Amino acid sequence: MKYVIINGSPRRKNTWKMVKQAKKNLKGDFEEIHLMKEKIPLCNGCFKCIMEGEEKCPHRDKVMPIVDKIANADGIIIACPVYAMNVTALLKNFFDHTAYFYHRPEFFTKKALVVVSTAGAGQKDVAKYIDETLRHWGVNKVYKITYACGGKDSLDLKNINEVSQKFGQDVESNKLHNPKLGDIVFFNVWKAMAFSDNPIKADKEFWFKNDLVNYEFSPKVKLNIFKKLFSKMMFFILKRVIG
Repeated sequence: MKYVIINGSPRRKNTWKMVKQAKKNLKGDFEEIHLMKEKIPLCNGCFKCIMEGEEKCPHRDKVMPIVDKIANADGIIIACPVYAMNVTALLKNFFDHTAYFYHRPEFFTKKALVVVSTAGAGQKDVAKYIDETLRHWGVNKVYKITYACGGKDSLDLKNINEVSQKFGQDVESNKLHNPKLGDIVFFNVWKAMAFSDNPIKADKEFWFKNDLVNYEFSPKVKLNIFKKLFSKMMFFILKRVIG
């Protein structure tokens, strides 16, 4: 198995200790990406990645190699401490550069592990935000490890081991889980927009080129009958609304 670790912390303390402990329960090769070292320029909100395609991003030389490593990995690990009740600026900046995934999700076969630590509070909200972002990327299943260390150099070994073991077993199984209803709704929002009277060119090319317009969800993920019907209904409604 191949794992890519994206470290959103400028340091390597409690959050990184949690990652190192989690790695002990995973079998495979690890590629570490420390965003502090990557020196990705701030996203300037030019919208080129969304409107014209991600290859038009002015910082593509910094961003796309990381995206390629994610694409080539079996499992994704996102590590981030809580800064001012949110993710670090490093991780937020990287997420901003991947905003096009909200329109054009790709990683339907990937599993992810989110690792968040805090000295005080906010760990669950930060993990939830990262989870939601990854689901918009298309990620099939997200596991979360959160810990409030109270400023001490301590770890919740039991929780880290249990969750990371489940994550590793899931990655190795190659099993794909049914998506949540909310993920199906967003899938159909962007699918319907590809059929609109004035679609975003990059979006339309993506949805038709990858033949996603002919499926209720990614063809790599099997939906149960209820979710298939739900997806068909949502697309019917959204196509009419978006027009």
